[in-house]
Amino acid sequence: MKNTLENPEKATIIDVRNEWEYGGGNVAGSINIPLHELPARIGEIKNLNGPIILCCASGNRSRQASLYLSQHGIGEVYDGGSWLEVNGMVAGTR
Repeated sequence: MKNTLENPEKATIIDVRNEWEYGGGNVAGSINIPLHELPARIGEIKNLNGPIILCCASGNRSRQASLYLSQHGIGEVYDGGSWLEVNGMVAGTR
């Protein structure tokens, strides 16, 4: 797990909030995979190309998700924290 990403435009953004939270606002182009669904969808995540940025509401769930994915062999994982922070980071790159 890493904390910074040089080229966020090449990353896949996974928002680990619940569906109703995600529906209330999200980073354009992000994928919604709620934290509790990660174990069932680990194969799907392993098939993604490029680095992965995780986000949520405050950064707590994205931290948990980044640790989980790193422990399951997914290399380039970044804890982006709040989806609002990630949105600001990638707004000028997409």
